[in-house]
Amino acid sequence: MSQSLQVHLLPDLVTPDEMSGATVVVIDVLRATTTIAFALAAGAREVIPSADVDEARRLAAELPGNETLLGGERGGVRIEGFDLGNSPSEYREAVVGGKCVVFTTTNGTRAMQHARGAARLLLGAFVNLSAVTANLEGAETVHLLCSGTQGRITREDVLLAGAVVERLTGGEAASAWTINDSARLAAAAWRDVAARLDDVPLAAQLADSQGGRNVTRLGLAADIEAAAVVDKFDLVPRLDVETWRITSS
Repeated sequence: MSQSLQVHLLPDLVTPDEMSGATVVVIDVLRATTTIAFALAAGAREVIPSADVDEARRLAAELPGNETLLGGERGGVRIEGFDLGNSPSEYREAVVGGKCVVFTTTNGTRAMQHARGAARLLLGAFVNLSAVTANLEGAETVHLLCSGTQGRITREDVLLAGAVVERLTGGEAASAWTINDSARLAAAAWRDVAARLDDVPLAAQLADSQGGRNVTRLGLAADIEAAAVVDKFDLVPRLDVETWRITSS
């Protein structure tokens, strides 16, 4: 079977129609897809993504108050009146266990909306790199959709996409995949970083990015450390495009 693997460095560089009916992995390493993985690993029942703050508030108001939390950020900062921000460490079992989290962020949840026509919509981060890659091995058409930062390409998302490309297309599997130029560029960027991890840890590499600098500027460098723990979780957040709920698979 011939397989297609496409990397898109920003949502604006691919139309929703181009991803329709395919498997799409949304990537927002700093921090939405990392934080959602933390939430589900901590026992959150589900996460409902929203691209809009007012919509998030409305959705939360329609759900049982003792079972629902509002989480997310604008400009990297927790939204006024929300229970949680977008730092992975906030999403602990004692806080989110058994709860529904209505979640909105500047970049990641908007990318999810952009991919709403996907047949299968997964969320990827370094913390679940192996799990998400394993979920893609038998797929016919895969799109890796980088969220970027406020409309700009950001290095941490490109590196994660490159790591997925390298794992999927390495060795005997290489001939099975047709990849686009952005996938080649992302893979090359990841190979360069991977070759130097003994000297420059992944957290430092992620910090040296647009998203990393933004997070550091806000005094949230610990979020970068959390996002850089490769394979912390053996789970894949899956967004059901019919119910618009994220659960773990």
